Amino acid sequence: MAIQFNFVSSMLILVLLSISSVEGQGGGGGGVIDVVAKFGAKADEKTDLSKPLLDAWKEACASTSPSKIVIPKGIYFLSTATLDGPCKAPIELQVQGTVKAPADPGAFKEPKWIAFNRIENFKLSGGGVFDGQGTTAYKREGCKGHDYCGSLPINLKFDFLTNAMIQDITTKDSKQFQANVLGCKNITFEHFTVSAPDESPNTDGIHIGRSDGVNVLNSEIKTGDDCVSIGDGSKNLVINGVTCGPGHGISIGSLGLFKNEEPVDGVTVKNCTMTNTSNGVRIKT
Repeated sequence: MAIQFNFVSSMLILVLLSISSVEGQGGGGGGVIDVVAKFGAKADEKTDLSKPLLDAWKEACASTSPSKIVIPKGIYFLSTATLDGPCKAPIELQVQGTVKAPADPGAFKEPKWIAFNRIENFKLSGGGVFDGQGTTAYKREGCKGHDYCGSLPINLKFDFLTNAMIQDITTKDSKQFQANVLGCKNITFEHFTVSAPDESPNTDGIHIGRSDGVNVLNSEIKTGDDCVSIGDGSKNLVINGVTCGPGHGISIGSLGLFKNEEPVDGVTVKNCTMTNTSNGVRIKT
């Protein structure tokens, strides 16, 4: 029996060593990638998180096994980041801390802060906060009276995602839209929190365009513009259990301004609460 036990023990040790070796190689192993522990990110509000985050994303995107990128608790500064696919396996970005944008609107060359592009099977979670520090932009000339401020950055852009979940995330004080959804298929926002003052112009909570199968569930949206705005080409949308206000309510449109606009079809709004909003649900042409 002793000989058999030693043989089994030796085999188990070899298996564990083999697993450890594969995990250590990083290339196709997936697993948890901590931006602080592995890539030296610092929660000091001064060091740019951009390179550690992009390095972690590059590793996760190349993995053939599911990966989870973790931004631990703390306050981080992020200049800008675009996280591109397609990737080889599902990825979860778990944000536990607070990520802050540059306060100066002039720091941005493009109208976006953080963008997720052409990714399948993606999840953004963790209870963290994306702080756009937009209070300076709200007073900027040209933004008065809720004029269109197209040059200002959007906090979170989700472009051409398929099968995505945005869960337990807060976006606050974006300089323009809080979240923008374009060309997505099957994307769900659940326990998604939007926080911006009622005087903030053009800060739609979630703007949806040319997307199929968008769900906004059990979320709280406080902003200075539409809580949810729906552009052309959007279909099969469900907005359920959303608390909206202050803001302009839930809006389809504006529609009909440009040529070749696509129809909006299949919008369901239910179990929503509007407080101190200028509208409930409306269609704008």
